[in-house]
Amino acid sequence: MRSSFSVVHRVSVAVAVAAVAFIALGLVGSEVHATTTTPSRTTTLNLLIPPMTAASTKATSQVIQALNAMVARNPVTLTATVATLVNASGASVGVSVIELGGATPLVWSLNGTAAYTAASTYKLVALMMEAQNIATGRTAPNGLVCYQEADYESGWYDDYEDGACFTRNELALRAGLRSDNTAGHMLVRDVGGAEAVTAWAASLGAKESNFFTDNVTSSSDLAVLWAAEARGSLGGQAAQAWLYPKLTGTKTEAGIPAGVSGRSTVVHKTGTIDQVDNDAALVLSGPNGAYVLTVMTDGLGGAEGWQLISSISSAVWSFEAARAT
Repeated sequence: MRSSFSVVHRVSVAVAVAAVAFIALGLVGSEVHATTTTPSRTTTLNLLIPPMTAASTKATSQVIQALNAMVARNPVTLTATVATLVNASGASVGVSVIELGGATPLVWSLNGTAAYTAASTYKLVALMMEAQNIATGRTAPNGLVCYQEADYESGWYDDYEDGACFTRNELALRAGLRSDNTAGHMLVRDVGGAEAVTAWAASLGAKESNFFTDNVTSSSDLAVLWAAEARGSLGGQAAQAWLYPKLTGTKTEAGIPAGVSGRSTVVHKTGTIDQVDNDAALVLSGPNGAYVLTVMTDGLGGAEGWQLISSISSAVWSFEAARAT
């Protein structure tokens, strides 16, 4: 006998199965957010993955209803894959994705608003501010910034001394490609100091962050900043032309670039300290168009942390490839 299920019923069953898998694989207490946008409609899914006792008929029904609204391009597969990687690692992880291309761009996160040590990702914000200032003519790329004793932190270079001056181009290369700490401090001072950096980021929607002083941020905040840069809101092509080469082919390519595996240019800034490894990236040529991926980790550090970020990056690339078909 032929099945009496309609196409709609078959789709609902498929989504129900995916939803059950989502609950089973999800991180207890984790927050998942996803939004897709079309010219006529924006659909949002917000889920707090409940304890296992909440995997009831009611909870499952609520998940299915939300997912059915996004069935054409739902993020359940990505959530399950990333949650599995995070569970296996034992680390605390925040991940955010913002699609910049495709027919219905997706904004997705797992623990996206959770606060993490920013480490050297604060330098990304200072570099974006410098790029905007240069693109709009407020400052010159070859203008000099002179070293002060308070700027010093051990890093890659030993030529910082009283009276030494460096161009913004040189400091940006040092801070971007090698994540030099003293160069980062000098750039922060040049754009107005820590409060100015945090206020500028907040004005763009980075509400969870306090850069450089407390130096905390979230994957969603860094993703919002990258999306604004990529869309041309922070000085347009002139800013991008100055900024992107200083964040491409960096000393640390073991995270998001490793997961992309040479299939696209990855413009990114890492941060690492103790058991913290972070990577905030713009993937310029994804299979479904450009996308932003930011990953914050705490609890691993070193090679294990970068391997986790690389695995998440690979999973996101595969997800993007599936959405492009």
